[in-house]
Amino acid sequence: ISIAARCYNAAFRPTLRGLRTRCLMDRLLEFAGNHTLLVFALVTSFMLVIFTELRRKATGMLAVAPTDAVKLINNDAVVLDLRSTESFSRGHIVGARSVPMDELDAHLEKLAKFRDKPVVAVCDAGVTSTKAVNTLRNSGFESVYNLKGGMNAWGQAGLPVVSGKKTKSKK
Repeated sequence: ISIAARCYNAAFRPTLRGLRTRCLMDRLLEFAGNHTLLVFALVTSFMLVIFTELRRKATGMLAVAPTDAVKLINNDAVVLDLRSTESFSRGHIVGARSVPMDELDAHLEKLAKFRDKPVVAVCDAGVTSTKAVNTLRNSGFESVYNLKGGMNAWGQAGLPVVSGKKTKSKK
């Protein structure tokens, strides 16, 4: 073999790294071909997570943990307790206002004075308050937050709960 042929072949010889990458891609494609159901499930779950996160970001829904809710409350946030009056009297966050979810639409005019303040919506598990957050946002409230996990998470975090009706309930 001439020197020119050796140089020519050396220039176009695949490198070891290129071989590894090509081999890895071949193995990956072979796996995908052999396990189409697993690959489909992986891609579907990945897309579902992305869709859920993008939808949550687009709606502006902010669910705050109990410790973050404490920071908001310390910075003059209003706490709306959306549970029933009986649940409210058994125990609620200090300074919370009782506005049962079924009466929320009737109290929107009274709550209008809090439009410029942060509002934390609280229910038992964080599901009902999600609906209330959407209602309040549609009514013009700027910063409305959902307490992630509701009063259950608040109690599990060991944060203080007041019982009785001695707090401001309908102002």
